[in-house]
Amino acid sequence: MTALPQPPEFHPADAYRLEPPRNPRPIVIIGTGGIVKDAHLPAYRKAGYPVWGLVNRTVARARALADEYGIEHVFGAVADAVAAAPADAVYDIALMPEQYLETLEQLPDGAAVLIQKPLGQTYEQGVALRDLCHRKGLVAAVNTQLRFAPYVAEARRLIADGAIGELIDLEIRVSVDTPWHLFPHVFGLERLEINMHSVHYVDLIRSFLGDPDSVSAVTTRHPMKTDVANTRTLILMRYRDRPIRVTVSTNHDHAYGPEHEESFIKWEGTKGAIRAQMGLLLDYPVGGPDGLEVALLAEKERGWVPVPFEGSWFPDAFIGSMGAVQRFVEGSVQSLPTAVDDVLHTMAVVEAAYESEEREGVALRVSEAALRA
Repeated sequence: MTALPQPPEFHPADAYRLEPPRNPRPIVIIGTGGIVKDAHLPAYRKAGYPVWGLVNRTVARARALADEYGIEHVFGAVADAVAAAPADAVYDIALMPEQYLETLEQLPDGAAVLIQKPLGQTYEQGVALRDLCHRKGLVAAVNTQLRFAPYVAEARRLIADGAIGELIDLEIRVSVDTPWHLFPHVFGLERLEINMHSVHYVDLIRSFLGDPDSVSAVTTRHPMKTDVANTRTLILMRYRDRPIRVTVSTNHDHAYGPEHEESFIKWEGTKGAIRAQMGLLLDYPVGGPDGLEVALLAEKERGWVPVPFEGSWFPDAFIGSMGAVQRFVEGSVQSLPTAVDDVLHTMAVVEAAYESEEREGVALRVSEAALRA
């Protein structure tokens, strides 16, 4: 009798192991917004990744960051940076999605590049970006860095080792008071919560379970917040051949105090469960405590036991996402799990979620006769 294949969570890609590249390549960062200051540069400094140069239309802003981090080269235009950069440079694009196509066109054919998420504002834009990367022969990945958060990496290892058995439930819940004023670039976006935030969770789920068979979603705005679009979302991802429940629930309008705020990922299996607290989103950008715990059915008397790990989502996950690209181009790992071809599937799930929202579910049908009965 042929044994059934194991579910994908038991076979994670080698690139998910948080190991450094043997010989880190020089990095050219295009864009110097808040995410670069708060995550990219602190991560690369901590990992010892060499940042060769910064590019930003507002040169003074890039120069200030360059001076702070001891970066020698600053440019106001992508073409100027490309003309001067080392041949083996890795380009780190930290711009808004509508700027990706123009920027990628200016990179050298065959270059390695890490693109900030999401991969476009729509699935159609994601396809165009994927096609451009193929045409230019770019080794292109997307910075879906939650896959590499230290607590996720440790949970992934435990699950792959069979510690909690086969997954039967994967839940991500975020209920926080998000300070939208810190992200003025998202004001006016029609697609906000799923495309700019829950995309992290959709992508993370896919990294464990693969593509879902179908998606259901509702996303809505707060009636008193006219400057931002949808800020609360529920997503259900269905896996037809598996007895598993998969949910993403986000509420960025929980403004009633920290006592009941939540920010966690929970994996439940046939032998036990793992819960990771994403402290970053609690009192963002200061953040609250991270945590990782495991509970085993065979040891229920022990309750939830802390699991040690080092680091946090910001900045450490950014070490892992850049490290995966660098390890792939140097040949120390054989696959790049965050390649544009893979993350395009994440965008397909996002697109399906928005389509589900537009369809507004299954209409209720109650007959008049039934009501009179």
